[in-house]
Amino acid sequence: MGVFTRATASRSRTRTITLGSLAILGASALVLTGCSSPGGGDGDSDQPAGDLTLKIGTQLPQTGNLAFLGPPEEAGVGLAAKEINDADLGIEIDVVYGDSGDTDNKAYATEVPRLLQEGVSAIIGAAASGVTKLFIDQVTGEGVIQFSPANTSADFTTWDDNGLFWRTAPSDVLQGEVLGNLIAEDGNETLGILYLNDSYGTGLAEFTTEAFENAGGEVVEQQSYNTGDTSFDAQVSALKAANPDAIALIAFEETKTIVPALAGFPSDKLYFVDGNLADYSADFPAGTLTGAKGTLPGLDTESLGDFTDRLQEFWQGEGNEELKDYSYAAESYDAVVLLALAAMAAGSTDGEDIAAELQEVSGGSGEGTKCSSFTECAELLNEGETIDYDGNSGPVTFDENGDPTEATIGVFQYLEDNTYERISE
Repeated sequence: MGVFTRATASRSRTRTITLGSLAILGASALVLTGCSSPGGGDGDSDQPAGDLTLKIGTQLPQTGNLAFLGPPEEAGVGLAAKEINDADLGIEIDVVYGDSGDTDNKAYATEVPRLLQEGVSAIIGAAASGVTKLFIDQVTGEGVIQFSPANTSADFTTWDDNGLFWRTAPSDVLQGEVLGNLIAEDGNETLGILYLNDSYGTGLAEFTTEAFENAGGEVVEQQSYNTGDTSFDAQVSALKAANPDAIALIAFEETKTIVPALAGFPSDKLYFVDGNLADYSADFPAGTLTGAKGTLPGLDTESLGDFTDRLQEFWQGEGNEELKDYSYAAESYDAVVLLALAAMAAGSTDGEDIAAELQEVSGGSGEGTKCSSFTECAELLNEGETIDYDGNSGPVTFDENGDPTEATIGVFQYLEDNTYERISE
């Protein structure tokens, strides 16, 4: 599968988020403080898990408008499965890969039934919130866990999912807060927004607007588009007519068509999000995006330590091209590890049994011994201890809704060659 490349992070400017009440600490950190509520499993792991085989499916984008996220996410899943199996500590992971596609090509429509027929206990995916909404009820209705590494729609916090939807990606409430405040901190007083008309786009536009206006700015124009649209002239004309200081593009691959239509608008007044923060060096002339900024959940590569090295070795060892993009790879890896640890804690590969233990193994019950790798955590479980897994994507620490209670949002800036780097203050 082809890889849509991005520049890797080289310097750090992050926003560390803990869910709860909002406050800004200094000019660079947006912090939400609060606490998680107990819930999930009964924590009864007095006996070793025994030999378990956990079958996991993936619904990650091999095709469609988020296909550039597929390689790092699938690499994260595959590496986790390999390292869990190599550890030989009482559980083996069997991965069945599938394509989620998008809301236009609808690859999920045939792939989800295939995975359910395979007897998977959990499905990793989808990447797009709008795609997940189209099959979440089908999956959870079968007693199967749906675990997304990248879904950020706030709607999932209160979704009627029988406790079976979990995610390692933070809600768009968080990214919207960071993006809106970033645009205001850069001295912009008015803002125009062009957004994808789905749960991801509308939610992120809403939370960005709220944050920007709370910071004293004014959103002077909002325009939407639908998946599959190929012309954005009307939306761009409306945005330009409003004469905003800055424009936020909450979009996916359509960005390749939108940016040329915005010719003449200052590139350093454009703001991107995780859905379109990509390497456009092969798509636009040099200098097209110089100074544009964007946000993306996740730790910087320095904080990831040797994870990216292990990821590259695994992925290329499977015959794939070098990864240039690590977006949601750590979140995908942690999803598999958490599922494995919860299965061990439950002594079961039944989806509902695993779900009952996920909050506790993440530390969401407020108890447990800290551990930062599958091997370390699994050994503790086999000794009868309660664990608190802190992963490559961060502490995770699920609340009772299956949402992570902490997240780091990186801020990035485009260079002359239309690649981007993580920036510092």
